[in-house]
Amino acid sequence: MGKRLEDIDGTRRRIVEAAVELHGTVGPANTTISGVAARAGVQRSTLYRHFPDEETLFGACTSHWFARHPWPRVEDWRVEDDAAVRLERGLRELYRYYDENEQMMSNSFRDVAVMPAFVGESLRAQLDNMHAVLIEPWPRPDDHRLQIAIRHALHLHTWQSLASNGLRPSQASELMTAMVVGLVS
Repeated sequence: MGKRLEDIDGTRRRIVEAAVELHGTVGPANTTISGVAARAGVQRSTLYRHFPDEETLFGACTSHWFARHPWPRVEDWRVEDDAAVRLERGLRELYRYYDENEQMMSNSFRDVAVMPAFVGESLRAQLDNMHAVLIEPWPRPDDHRLQIAIRHALHLHTWQSLASNGLRPSQASELMTAMVVGLVS
């Protein structure tokens, strides 16, 4: 019985890892159930025994990937009382995260419309939480322009633009922080 459970767990893990690999290379929109099954070395029927629908597979894939690649710890940013220092730290950690996980994050943001709704909701919730923590210490956190500037700074495409112009995560976070500080000065 123990060997059978090990085999079941191993098959499930291979399927999830195959889905993660395909999402990271070709993207969720171009990942098929047949492709995941082939990559995992199982039949489609075996895949469906473990994951009855794509949403279940996406849930397992997403959980597996984020367990190995957790977002920056937003709650740690609160130790910085100075608004600009907190913003620079948060952006530096986020940009480093984007840099280390660019292919998967790029594919995920690009294909969010074709993924189960919970994936997009999770991405939005994470960015909303970061935004809330980063805007807290500013003297006028309700300033609409400040809110937009920080949301823009958090976006993957903002980091990609800065990185494509040769900026490392620390340089990009310094530049975006200076721009936000200039906006409110």
